[in-house]
Amino acid sequence: MKTGLVLEGGGMRGIYTNGVLDCLMDNGFYSDYVIGVSAGACGGVSYVSGQRGRSKRINLGYLDDKRYLGLESLRKTGSMFGMDFLFEEIPNRLDPFDYAAFLASPIAFVAGVTDVETGKPAYFGKEAMNGTSVVLRASSAIPVFSPAVEINGRRYLDGGTSDPIPVKKALEDGCDRLVVVLTRDRSYQKQPEKLRVAYRRVFRDAPKMIEALDRRHEIYNETLDFLRGLERRGIAQVIAPGRPVQVGRFERDPLRLNALYKTGMLDAQKFLSRIGWERPTASPVPQAAGEN
Repeated sequence: MKTGLVLEGGGMRGIYTNGVLDCLMDNGFYSDYVIGVSAGACGGVSYVSGQRGRSKRINLGYLDDKRYLGLESLRKTGSMFGMDFLFEEIPNRLDPFDYAAFLASPIAFVAGVTDVETGKPAYFGKEAMNGTSVVLRASSAIPVFSPAVEINGRRYLDGGTSDPIPVKKALEDGCDRLVVVLTRDRSYQKQPEKLRVAYRRVFRDAPKMIEALDRRHEIYNETLDFLRGLERRGIAQVIAPGRPVQVGRFERDPLRLNALYKTGMLDAQKFLSRIGWERPTASPVPQAAGEN
């Protein structure tokens, strides 16, 4: 049986996923395959590399740093999240990402992005992340709030726009069963985008991207319906907050973020106590030292 782990994005709500993944690592639960978009992809790579706690350190450790998140970054770089800081300074110097462990891990990894010209999802595997975080940067580039990222001559943005919960891709890639981590509670239904005037102006030369943003809420809600069907068939199990999340995409309150992280850990522990499957064999990836 091939077990896949599917990780939704959500900006700073991804701290919930960080708690889930740290708990799974603490308990030796390593899937065969991981796919994520945006914040889910960013957290997923540290799970694959075995760097327990790294995502939490990044999300909580730089909240007061103007290079990380906020209007100062938007003014200077055109992005609410400081993309150079996040995807170059941190992984290469401040909190090094273990590319060697990531590439050597037996866990397959896929990151989802959105092609600006087609408005369709595209996917990149480990081979595109050999010593570079450019794919994660593209997957995390929020439309309007970040510039597009060029890879091999094509422009990409936030993977959550076109395939927000990539369960179908995981099934296409041969997964027999899925663990899906959501960053919204199960009652959540996405509403149409509120910034239509802004994104129609920004993407006036990319009509397919406008169309993707117009349909984003429909795709999201249809995916939730599809996921419920997988649950009924015993193919998927879901880990999600039990109540509406009061943490925004650009949240900077450390108390709220830490509380959501702890909620993720608790919910993952509940999942582990109820799971009816035989657990996947723990991956032999090294564990990061010195993390609490």
